[in-house]
Amino acid sequence: MNQQDQISPQGGQSSGDVAIRVRGLTTGFNGQTVLEALDLDVRKGELLGVVGGSGTGKSVLMRTIIGLNTLQAGSIEVFGQNMQGLGLRARHEIERRWGVLFQDGALFTSLTVAQNVQVPLREQLKGMPQQLMDEIAAFKLSLVGLPPDAGAKFPSELSGGMRKRAGIARALALDPEILFLDEPTAGLDPIGASAFDELIGNLHRALGLTVVMVTHDLDSLHAVCDRIAVLADKRVKLIGTMDDMLQSDHPWTHEYFHGPRSRAAGIGHGG
Repeated sequence: MNQQDQISPQGGQSSGDVAIRVRGLTTGFNGQTVLEALDLDVRKGELLGVVGGSGTGKSVLMRTIIGLNTLQAGSIEVFGQNMQGLGLRARHEIERRWGVLFQDGALFTSLTVAQNVQVPLREQLKGMPQQLMDEIAAFKLSLVGLPPDAGAKFPSELSGGMRKRAGIARALALDPEILFLDEPTAGLDPIGASAFDELIGNLHRALGLTVVMVTHDLDSLHAVCDRIAVLADKRVKLIGTMDDMLQSDHPWTHEYFHGPRSRAAGIGHGG
């Protein structure tokens, strides 16, 4: 597969099979274009890993899809709705159907873990009784493998891995259909990262989630991803399975998936 043989982002999928459809996305900062004419489809129910070299715009892509970065050109459709054409109320209805885990959990330090999980409930479901919010928070924290006493603690009292789990619990507070993860295993030791991969995989399967995971972790890509999208030259250069990645002769992709770290992860070398 040569550099120009990008596997189609559409992949022959009908609109009903696609949770997120990105076409011609262009965005950047301070006069510098980070992503240009980027196309991407995320299929319903898949776990898609997004990889690329440093500065290729992986997190920028995620943040643009969820509306935190300005879209300069192109379109983003979620559940068949053009996000740029929606009114404020309709957009909020779509946003309630996704959850986001930012790096290191991005918890509010002045709130307890349970209060952090309740933030989306307070924002989106006005007037919910406190007892019900407490029960929901306790359930979501147990769902991500945190002990019962974690809810009363502050983020500073948790380990990095536990903060990330709490962040996922908050992302799942409104029972979303899509989960966005930004470098979920960054900063974790190998054992913690492996346990976190297992959690993500279990949640993906058990809850039927569509997951978009920005990562540089080869172990995560190998362990849980259905497909992988490679960002290079300001767009999605290649998208496909791990086998597709291993067959690519695109320079960065080949080096990434055949280098020393890939051998350590047991990818493409009989592991």
